[in-house]
Amino acid sequence: MSILLKGGTVVSAKGRRQVDVRIIDEKIVEMGTNLKAEGSIVEDVSGCFLLPGFIDAHTHLELNNGKGSLGTADDFYTGSKAAVAKGTTTVIDMATPSKGSSLKDCLNAWNHLANDNSSCDYTYHMSIIEWNPSIKAEINEIIDAGITSFKMYMAYDNLRTTDAELYEAMREIRKYQGMLGVHCENGDMVNEMIARFIEERKLSPHYHPLTRPDSVEAEAVERYLMIAELADLPVNIVHLSTKASLEAVERARARGQTVYVETCPQYLVLDDHLYDGPDFEGAKYVCSPPLRSINDQNALWAGVMDGQINTISTDHCSFNFEGQKTIGKHDFSKIPNGMPGVESRPELIYTYGVTTGKISLERMIGLLSEDIAKQFSLYPQKGVIQSGSDADIVVWDPETIGVLSATTQLQKADYTPYEGMQTKGSARSVYLRGQKVAEQGQVIQEKQGAFIYRTIKNKS
Repeated sequence: MSILLKGGTVVSAKGRRQVDVRIIDEKIVEMGTNLKAEGSIVEDVSGCFLLPGFIDAHTHLELNNGKGSLGTADDFYTGSKAAVAKGTTTVIDMATPSKGSSLKDCLNAWNHLANDNSSCDYTYHMSIIEWNPSIKAEINEIIDAGITSFKMYMAYDNLRTTDAELYEAMREIRKYQGMLGVHCENGDMVNEMIARFIEERKLSPHYHPLTRPDSVEAEAVERYLMIAELADLPVNIVHLSTKASLEAVERARARGQTVYVETCPQYLVLDDHLYDGPDFEGAKYVCSPPLRSINDQNALWAGVMDGQINTISTDHCSFNFEGQKTIGKHDFSKIPNGMPGVESRPELIYTYGVTTGKISLERMIGLLSEDIAKQFSLYPQKGVIQSGSDADIVVWDPETIGVLSATTQLQKADYTPYEGMQTKGSARSVYLRGQKVAEQGQVIQEKQGAFIYRTIKNKS
């Protein structure tokens, strides 16, 4: 039996139109005005927008930072429920191998974590934390296994590679038209500044952003893009957070480079004054890159509005405040880096972007779904409501009012960085490949997620 969504307004990155949508099994099979209801389960969605399921292209649902704080509060089970409840139907998680292990072993480990546990669809970026002939030989195998994108780091001693290794990896990824995203911070400078503040006994969360000033990110972005130019590889910059970094991207694009830029909600709606909160509250906002100035925030919004920033994902990495963040109470450098966010992204961007007039709803669809799908080889299976695509549909009620709170969230961290922020608009119901899996912010069918195999067109 088919499902008929009747009376809503379908929105894409290019426009909107009032049409009915028919679903059979996992796919959208028909769209049009006044579709016949006979033989269908009808959901009246009058007054609502029908949005393609949101895609979060940057999550850490399973992460152990190796610093004694154990793993994240969320895992695939809890994190995916939080995601899909509010409209995120696909996540691209960061699969991170252990030193000395193979990429294939890492892929098997992440499949074990996600399979039969995830309530949204999923795929991965494969992290490359060391470079050697064995890892190089696996690049094509990983792409053939449906993982078309990779992640590397220029900071964190346990994760980063050298510039030469970064260049060699770029050249290998380029052979197969893969995508590379990089965490851009100058790791040597971060280490040096942390050591200086510790020596001076400046140990509160106030000093976390001072160890990672905008120049530390911008220098790494500039260097990364210069290396990418030498390798002739289109690249992605994850969680870009500063005006100076965006200016480096502008220069690269002026040289003719293809550069994709991601930012995150925290850099658009929070700022660095939060590190000075009382009672160690600033630790809740310790992430890398750190929260920035209002000036940077304004520059990022301008980049979102004019298209310089391509996508918005969350970098969801949910360490608890009590027992994990508090490990660093007497030394900010021991605070595990990361914040929860996979649950709140759609409501935040709609409230602080669309309802304020900064961006259109169509632009929001590009930033949170369609353009992500196109960038990471998910389109048109994902990212759009059209015949033949997966029936990942968010029935969005533009009039609901809410307040973000740790007491009502589904993600398992014991806090939210957005505590008390008011929202307008939310997912009334969520369909994942044709099944209604969430209603009014609650999951009604869990563990329905599946691995999404990605392919690169014209792969050599």
